[in-house]
Amino acid sequence: MVSMQAIFVQIKCELGEAYQVADELVQTVEQVSEVYSTSGQYDLLIKCYLPEGADIGHFVTESIQRIKGIKDTFTLITFKAFS
Repeated sequence: MVSMQAIFVQIKCELGEAYQVADELVQTVEQVSEVYSTSGQYDLLIKCYLPEGADIGHFVTESIQRIKGIKDTFTLITFKAFS
């Protein structure tokens, strides 16, 4: 079994594009497990699961930032989940 790491990415969208971006993320990026709309500086918050040791920067720039309508991202790397 492959160990997985959770990352969170906050996304700033072009004006009027948040819903289209959210739909595209859910439909095309298999690592995305959840997408939330948010208020404040960013429009969306996504939770992704990547294999332990995966190149997070490469994933974000190649799989997330290339989606039409995304203006900016801010990535949070997690270390331990508490339940």
